[in-house]
Amino acid sequence: MQRLILILGILSFLMDWYAFQGVKRLTARWQSSRWRFVVYWAYWFFFIGFIIGFSLALYLRFSSDHTSGFTQWAINAFLTLFVTKLVFILVLFAEDIYRVVAAAFRFLQPRRSAAARKPLLPARRKFVSQAALVLAGIPFAAFVYGIVKGKYDYTVHRHTLYFDDLPEAFDGFTITQLSDIHSGSFDDAEAVQRGVELAQAQKSDLFVFTGDLVNDYASEIVPWLDHFSKLRAPYGQFSILGNHDYGMYVDWPSEAAQEANLDRLKQHHKELGYRLLLDEHVTIEKDGQQLALLGVENWGTGFIQRGDLNKALLGVDEKAFKILLSHDPSHFEEIVKQHPTHIHLTLSGHTHGMQMGIETPLVRWSPAQYRYKNWAGLAQENNRRLYVNRGFGFLGFSGRVGIWPEITVLELRKRKA
Repeated sequence: MQRLILILGILSFLMDWYAFQGVKRLTARWQSSRWRFVVYWAYWFFFIGFIIGFSLALYLRFSSDHTSGFTQWAINAFLTLFVTKLVFILVLFAEDIYRVVAAAFRFLQPRRSAAARKPLLPARRKFVSQAALVLAGIPFAAFVYGIVKGKYDYTVHRHTLYFDDLPEAFDGFTITQLSDIHSGSFDDAEAVQRGVELAQAQKSDLFVFTGDLVNDYASEIVPWLDHFSKLRAPYGQFSILGNHDYGMYVDWPSEAAQEANLDRLKQHHKELGYRLLLDEHVTIEKDGQQLALLGVENWGTGFIQRGDLNKALLGVDEKAFKILLSHDPSHFEEIVKQHPTHIHLTLSGHTHGMQMGIETPLVRWSPAQYRYKNWAGLAQENNRRLYVNRGFGFLGFSGRVGIWPEITVLELRKRKA
């Protein structure tokens, strides 16, 4: 922990020093040297103080099982300032590359008289620092919005999926999926209620929840039981566990205490009206035809791997249309897509789309893509479909920037011959 704090502190100081070069250029022509002095001292007083405060927040976070309000504020501020400064210094760095290239070109020119020669290294230009300031304001504003409103900006993602072997009775069957509620992070009951009402308003045939109901403690969902118990569908409500549901990030006094927490969480699923699937399956029947809904415990690369797909498949007809609930999309990548039994559709969550990124018709990017091949939305491999929900809640960073909280609605259609 101390090493992490030291590394982040040094990195922050180096970024602050580089950004300060742009600040000096912006204030270079101020007539009042006194005001320049005030700005310089205010700059360093703020950022050095912030580094100390953030280091203290990290220490308190790793020394406790709970994230305090001060720690959460420090994390939000650090990420906001980090990305803002990164954009600012990247613009300055681009100019510095130009300055170095120009210096090299001048150095290689034939020697002229000292009076005629320009300085070897061109001076920084004020308009570049001004442009850097304007561009840096974009992520700053985006992060502020994401912290204040974006984390509750629920967005419905609708997709129609076609299958050759979907039973006729299920042609047009709809599924609403939520994932990663992380109830321990919520701080606005009215906003959460709006999200629940939006999900219920989809009037889907089936409701599924794909894990991480809480951050760590089963008690975190208790204040929200009335909210999420309102989610109902004609063909039932089904759920699975995610990595956070096992309380694996808490220093429990004993294994028995951790298991007791998990038992309480399982009971809360019942209170919500969700049928919790633990390496098992249920049969959904409509007009005399059936599909198999499977649910496994968490299985993730680098995370807890309890899920047993083979156990969930016991008793399932090989020819049945199969939908799998599996929290971590790496399960699809490592196991499901090449499993001997054909799983038609896997529904996952877990990644949150890293709660920040860009999704436009032309550009789709998130830091999550450096960890997960499939981090949000639809994917298809080996004639098997995967959908990764972006998450309903938030964790760590108390905000969302560009990757908004998601309510998924999937319509199953039979492809006509």
